[in-house]
Amino acid sequence: MRIIRDTLFIDPSDRGAAAAIGNFDGVHLGHQSVIDLTREAANAANAPLGIMTFEPHPRSYFSNDPNPFRLMNAEAKANRLARLGVDKLYEVPFNAALAALTPREFTQQIIVDRLGLKHVVVGSDFCFGKGRAGTTQDLTAFGAEMGFGVTIAPMKTISTAEVSSTAIRTALTEGRPRDAAAMLGHWHRIEGEVIRGEQRGRELGYPTANMSISGLHQPKFGVYAVKADVLDGPHKGSYSGAASIGVRPMFGENVPNCETFIFDFKGDLYGSTVSIALVDYLRPELKFDGLDALITQMDADCDQARKILIDV
Repeated sequence: MRIIRDTLFIDPSDRGAAAAIGNFDGVHLGHQSVIDLTREAANAANAPLGIMTFEPHPRSYFSNDPNPFRLMNAEAKANRLARLGVDKLYEVPFNAALAALTPREFTQQIIVDRLGLKHVVVGSDFCFGKGRAGTTQDLTAFGAEMGFGVTIAPMKTISTAEVSSTAIRTALTEGRPRDAAAMLGHWHRIEGEVIRGEQRGRELGYPTANMSISGLHQPKFGVYAVKADVLDGPHKGSYSGAASIGVRPMFGENVPNCETFIFDFKGDLYGSTVSIALVDYLRPELKFDGLDALITQMDADCDQARKILIDV
């Protein structure tokens, strides 16, 4: 998959795709249904399968809300889209100039002049242009006028409930990762580089792979049964483990992170990219009377996680 970040000086070979447009945060089942429709359009037009998304997320650009909301960072989203067979990922820079474009200007300048898209697929709730003034009806009319096809994808539902990034965030906030996974079509993952921590886990007999969750929606703090995929380096592969997400109240720290103990693993993961899939929520964060009580609880957590992950 090619990632195109410069849409002003685009290579001619990267033009002419059939592309779905949206933020694709989480790449959930609704997004996947949109991508499936786009794949059909791409095949019919003998065109590459494309995704047009925006970086930073428009919500980040417009909102002063300090609470992070993204389900995945740009790298994790690109990895997921590549696994779905996307050929071209257009990461259009979202800035003041783009935000100021009217719906017609956005369509003419971005979709037609810069990317030369043959077909566009969007969800039924898609809005675009300055002030989100453009509707799917506007896009359809512009397509007929400017020479590209348009498909409007219906909202995806499961068990009569609509699949949405908002509903997935709610499930994660409430400690329901399996419900989130049912809407995502895959486990919710925290993906990033393993960074150096205080190495307290090593001293306790539980060395952990530490990852920042800065900028991401924070799942319910606590301990989870997880699947861990090491994406690069000499230890590349899939493992099982237990992860603690939170602020480590036992040690008085308050910067949230994710610490994963990988079962039956020996090796150095510093600098490797790891993807941690949340399978089950085991318990909330606790502050213990001492290290012995903490270790006893960690033993129990790992035993419980092992039993859960046998069938995953």
